[in-house]
Amino acid sequence: MRKPETIERLYLDFDGFFASVMQQAYPKLRGRPVGVVPFEGTDRTVVIACSKEAKAAGCTNVMKVLEARQKCPSLVLVPQEPDLFRRAHNALLSEISAVIPIDAIKSIDELTCRLDERQRQEPEDLAATIKDRIARFVGIYITCSIGFAANRHLAKIACKMDKPNGVTIWHPNMMPQPLYPLPFDDIPGIGERMKARLNKLGVYDMQRLLALQPKHMRKIWRNVTGERLWYALHGYDIQAGSSERGMYGHGRVLPPDLRTMKEAREIARILLVKAARRMRRENFAASGLVLWLAITNGSFGDGLKLPAVRDDKAFLDALDILWHRAEGEVAWRKVYRVHVTLIDLTPAKARQLDMLLDDDRERQRWEHVTDAQDDLNRKYSGTIVSTGWWNPPKGGNVGGKISYTRIPRAEDFW
Repeated sequence: MRKPETIERLYLDFDGFFASVMQQAYPKLRGRPVGVVPFEGTDRTVVIACSKEAKAAGCTNVMKVLEARQKCPSLVLVPQEPDLFRRAHNALLSEISAVIPIDAIKSIDELTCRLDERQRQEPEDLAATIKDRIARFVGIYITCSIGFAANRHLAKIACKMDKPNGVTIWHPNMMPQPLYPLPFDDIPGIGERMKARLNKLGVYDMQRLLALQPKHMRKIWRNVTGERLWYALHGYDIQAGSSERGMYGHGRVLPPDLRTMKEAREIARILLVKAARRMRRENFAASGLVLWLAITNGSFGDGLKLPAVRDDKAFLDALDILWHRAEGEVAWRKVYRVHVTLIDLTPAKARQLDMLLDDDRERQRWEHVTDAQDDLNRKYSGTIVSTGWWNPPKGGNVGGKISYTRIPRAEDFW
C-alpha cells in the first residue's frame, strides 16, 4: 500500500451551505441569523441548517425551533427551497471545475479533488483561486473551507479545522501530531457507539488510538473498516471501495395540517412514484416495497415481496395492500412522517422473469404505459400524466427534499 510523501488531495466543504445559499439569493437575509426549516407556519419542527450568525448565537443544525429561538430571539426562519439548493450546487461545481477537476462529489456541500504536481507545490494559491472564483461568479455569501493532505480522509478532517472560510494544509512530514488534540467526534468513521467501545478498552484519545496496530483496529471494529481507518489516519493512499445501489426511497415529514392517514396516503403515493421514476432512470427493477410511518407514540413498518417489477401500477397496488394493513393499526393516530422504499434491486435487463406474474401480457402492458408516461413527462419537464391522481401538498418538495447525501435532479421536482 502506497504512502504519499506529499499532499495529494483537496477536500472542500461549503460553510453553512443551505443557509448561505438563502442569504446569497435573498439580500434581506444577509448578515442576519438564519435558520432553514422544512416548512413554514409552525414551531413544532427543527432547524435543518443555520447560518454562521445563528451558530455564533448558539444555534446548531437539527435543533428544535423553540430551543433555537431561546438561543437566538432574532432568528429568521425560512422554509427550505431544495431546487434553489440544487441549482446553487451545480453552479458551484461548474466554477470549481474551471479551476481543478472534481474527483468525487461526497454530498451536496462536500467534494474532493486530486492535485497535480504544480498544485501540490502551491496549495495556498489553488485555494485562493477557488475562493475568488466562487465569490466573483456565484456570490460572496457562499464561502468554503478547504483541507489539503496526503489522502482524502485526512483532507476531510483538515477541512474542518479552520471553519468557516479557512484553509488547512497538513503535509505528511507534519503528521500525526495535528491529530493528537482532536476529539473522536472530529474523526469520520468514529461514531458514538464506537467511541464508547474504545473508551471501554482504555482508548480515550487520538494519541492512544494512533498507537494501536492495524489488526487491533480491525478487531475493535469487528470488520476491515477499522484496519482501513488505521491506514487512512496514518497517511496511506486508501481508496474508497465501490458501492452498489441497494434501494430507492423517499421520505417526508408532514406539515401539521397533513398528519391524517388520508393526507399521508396521498403523499406516500407521490413519494413512491418519484422513487420508481428514479429507479427506472437508472435501469433497475425492484422485488420489494417497504412502508414506514412515524405515528403518535410509536411507528409502523411493513414490507411486501414482489416479482421483479418496474411499473407504477405494480408499486401502487403493493402500496394499497400495505396501507390497508397500516389502517388497521394506526388509523386513529397522527402520522408525522412517511417513508417508502423500493428494495431487492435487479438490473432491468438482467432480472429473472416470473412466468406467472412478471412476464404476462398485463404486466408488459403496464410497463409500456409507464414508459410512455415517463417519456411524456421528460419531454415537457413536468408531471403532465400519472397513474392515478397527482395532488402534491402545498409547498411541494415531495421527493426533492433538502439533502446532504443525495443531490436532487431537476426531474425530482416535477
